Amino acid sequence: MFKRAAVLVVGCGAVLSGCGTDLGQEHQETISNLIEAGFQARDIKVVDASVYVGGDAQVSVEASREMLQSGGDSEEQYRTTNVINKAVVRKICINPTSAFNTYSRLSQGLDLAIQNYNALGLCFTMVRGPTTGCNANITAATAAGMAYNSGYPSGGLPYGTINIGTGWNTSPLDTVEHIITHELGHAVGMRHSDYYSQVISCGTGGSEGTAGVGAILIPGTPSTSYVNGSIFNACLPANPTGEFTSTDITALSYLYRC
Repeated sequence: MFKRAAVLVVGCGAVLSGCGTDLGQEHQETISNLIEAGFQARDIKVVDASVYVGGDAQVSVEASREMLQSGGDSEEQYRTTNVINKAVVRKICINPTSAFNTYSRLSQGLDLAIQNYNALGLCFTMVRGPTTGCNANITAATAAGMAYNSGYPSGGLPYGTINIGTGWNTSPLDTVEHIITHELGHAVGMRHSDYYSQVISCGTGGSEGTAGVGAILIPGTPSTSYVNGSIFNACLPANPTGEFTSTDITALSYLYRC
């Protein structure tokens, strides 16, 4: 208890926004758990009553608690993020809001992102909703400007929302496809491939935290990252294709092939 409280004091000193007297108890616990799991305090911030890490990944208090759990032969002991239960989740419905559907480029990008995942032959299928027979649901919602974010799985289910800024509606379709594919990846448990140094794809920034040596390294994938090496790089490349790289396919196949 005293150790976690002490860590929280350090974290609040470094959080970019929202860390003050009005910060709720759940936010305090979430920040404390993230730091204890290995994330850097400077990479955690509170925006609009939600806690984000790594710039675009929203983390609930439940997900932050799971990051501290380990044991047995679970793959999660090697990861700082959670994954979905592929034995249970077989159909993920992506449900755009009515506002999202009014932006034609965002709507097209969502369809292409869904196709990207379904082309891999994973245990789960993504479908555009609303529809029936869903084991899990993800809402595709709009955000202001050029923002985009989502979160990590919790309780064996994908994170329930991706937010895509309406400013991207005038961008090339490949760019929108890239962003939505990237955010859906967070929702099913993918970390940034350059989590250890955002300088690689962003030109600036530090580590998101390792939570232990090799904690997020998926077998068969490289331990180092480079520009255009993954759709899960922290920042957009100059000319995104919107498609998975070979290492992205290896990683997702390892996690979610039956």
